[in-house]
Amino acid sequence: MSRIGRLPIAIPAGVTVDIAENNVVTVKGPKGTLVKELPTEMEIKKEGEEIIVTRPSDLKKMKSLHGLTRTLVNNMVVGVTDGYKKVLEVNGVGYRAAKAGNKLTLSLGYSHPVEMTDPEGVETTLEGQNKITVSGIDKEKVGQYAAEIRDKRRPEPYKGKGIKYSDEVIRRKVGKTGKK
Repeated sequence: MSRIGRLPIAIPAGVTVDIAENNVVTVKGPKGTLVKELPTEMEIKKEGEEIIVTRPSDLKKMKSLHGLTRTLVNNMVVGVTDGYKKVLEVNGVGYRAAKAGNKLTLSLGYSHPVEMTDPEGVETTLEGQNKITVSGIDKEKVGQYAAEIRDKRRPEPYKGKGIKYSDEVIRRKVGKTGKK
């Protein structure tokens, strides 16, 4: 059995889970509603206050889908109760971020400011001029948007300038040395 796939998912109070045909799972919670179509091969059952995912056979594909399906449902439940957030840091002289409405403007040493609009269901907030928090209920969207922001200027290994995740460690390199 899949070690992750066989774990039951506890449904917290205030969360409702509906499983429609073709494994369309709808999760409603205090923070919002998420709908996702999951692999139809898996059997998703609601038993009391928990959800159980079972697989039809022990084929390699079914084994890999088993853990994935369970994790996706769990991420939806966690998303509507707690939500997800990623923190990015902007490092570098003259590098800064500004926010107006749902537009995030980044000054990253290019000849022009980089403007990004928050996608639906994802919100960015600023702490000072160099800490960006991306938050939302959909883990996939939050991670994707945070990665897109980071891609505008990835951290470089010599001075550490660029946009990095707050928990990311940048391996530093030694720069050039002069003549002796």
